[in-house]
Amino acid sequence: MKVVAGSRSRRLSRELARALDVKLVEVDAHPFPDGEKYVRLLDGVEGDDVILVQTTRPDEAIVELFLLQDAVREAGARSVITVVPYYGYGRQDKRFNEGEAISARALARRIQLDSDGFITVDIHSEHILGWFSIPSVEVSGAPAVAEYLKGLDVDVVVAPDRGSLHRAGAVAEKLGVEFDFLEKRRIDERTVEITPKDLDVEGKKVAIVDDIISTGGTVIEATRQMKAAGVAAVYAVCTHGIFAANALERMAGLVDWVASSDTIESEKTAFTVADLIAEGVSLLQEQLR
Repeated sequence: MKVVAGSRSRRLSRELARALDVKLVEVDAHPFPDGEKYVRLLDGVEGDDVILVQTTRPDEAIVELFLLQDAVREAGARSVITVVPYYGYGRQDKRFNEGEAISARALARRIQLDSDGFITVDIHSEHILGWFSIPSVEVSGAPAVAEYLKGLDVDVVVAPDRGSLHRAGAVAEKLGVEFDFLEKRRIDERTVEITPKDLDVEGKKVAIVDDIISTGGTVIEATRQMKAAGVAAVYAVCTHGIFAANALERMAGLVDWVASSDTIESEKTAFTVADLIAEGVSLLQEQLR
């Protein structure tokens, strides 16, 4: 078995190769002068079971993923498990208006063309896996979030909405602390309204835990309310750190600490989900036997 490292997931690929105790295959990936992508495997994979790791953000990473799948097949790999740590376009998982593409389904159809199995982390909607006709596994990032938070002496874990309560509960259980959720209503893509709740956070360290931090609107509004309630510190920790629309700059000076996993590698990447993906690889291999 070998791990092939897409250029947008090099850190995670190294950690996964370590967790699986297998060889890492680096990739030469760079743009041509016209902007098109060139990819080349820097080691052979003929006859090998390959774990190809590439996130799907930004958009150019998706093109690279498809080219790498082709390169791995062309090089004679025995099997290909495609690991997409962050599944982009997952939030458009149904048609809201006539004429729209169901982008989550479109991506699934194309990823599986050159895959024998598929693994992702904290996908937006579980039913997306139903669009894959190959064995597929979703890994929860909650254990990695909890392990990271152990070093921050957190008193309370808070979910940004009721829908994320299960994730907050899983993290809180591993930390042995209380958890709660916020009442959130999304107004538009950048604006949320959070109904004040009587949370007992005065003098406490609170971790806001979510799968994605995108524009940061939820985290910012929640932090403002908890700071007004006398919280000692607010940590915002997520699996997927998108940090769009100057989110980090907007959170700076308000949120005490922001951290994300290596599903999307950035300056805020502070922990890895590699060990969890390695467990997913074992589960998938059982299905493929």
